Amino acid sequence: MEQTIEQKLRALWQLQTIHTQIDKIRQVRGELPMEVGDLEDEIAGLETRIEKIRGELDELEDSIVNRRNMIKDAQAAIKKYESQLNEVKNNREYDAITKEIEIQGLDIQVSEKKIREFEFEIKNKTEIYENTQATLETAKKDLEVKKGELDTITAETQKDEDELLSRAEGAEKEIEDRLLRVYRRLRTSYKNGLAVVSIDRDSCSGCHNKIPPQMQLEIRQRKKIIVCEHCGRILVDEALVHETDDTTVG
Repeated sequence: MEQTIEQKLRALWQLQTIHTQIDKIRQVRGELPMEVGDLEDEIAGLETRIEKIRGELDELEDSIVNRRNMIKDAQAAIKKYESQLNEVKNNREYDAITKEIEIQGLDIQVSEKKIREFEFEIKNKTEIYENTQATLETAKKDLEVKKGELDTITAETQKDEDELLSRAEGAEKEIEDRLLRVYRRLRTSYKNGLAVVSIDRDSCSGCHNKIPPQMQLEIRQRKKIIVCEHCGRILVDEALVHETDDTTVG
């Protein structure tokens, strides 16, 4: 059997009432869920950054070890060439060995310069690493506190919310698909989630604009679904609100 317009309006108002109660419960949590999510993202980012810096520090340490080994090799080569100087037979051989000693000396200077650069970079990166670690520890403590607050609030309200969500699901089944789509669109269009509103002091209680007397009369007759000409919300009369609220208490 098809619902009358009045039955449709009652069903819509009942659903709105349930959703408003759910919204109030969620408002109690405030920004906590978002703050928890943001902190979790921040921690993941910091941990990735720390891992990256640790890898870069390891590479720099390895580079220093390699350069020190190169210096040792160059020093050993210089000793070898210096011992060969005592055995040279002509100027050409002397110049060639002297040149090799000079090249090894330059290689040592380059390696020493590189080591200083690596050590400077390690110092800077270690500072960044330590600062990032400190930021991570602070973020973890903040997350622990925020999660605790959220868990406490959720534990206090979850049962009520689950009950209301179950009621909302049941109430939605009483509303035809077309109207339900309109209702959902309006719900998401406004921050306060109000899709169905009542007349309050001759005005729309959603946007507070005046409703013409003729439109008010039509709303009270409950013969058609009427929307506010200013905000587009579905309008119901005060009497229907009280009647429906009286039957849906609890």
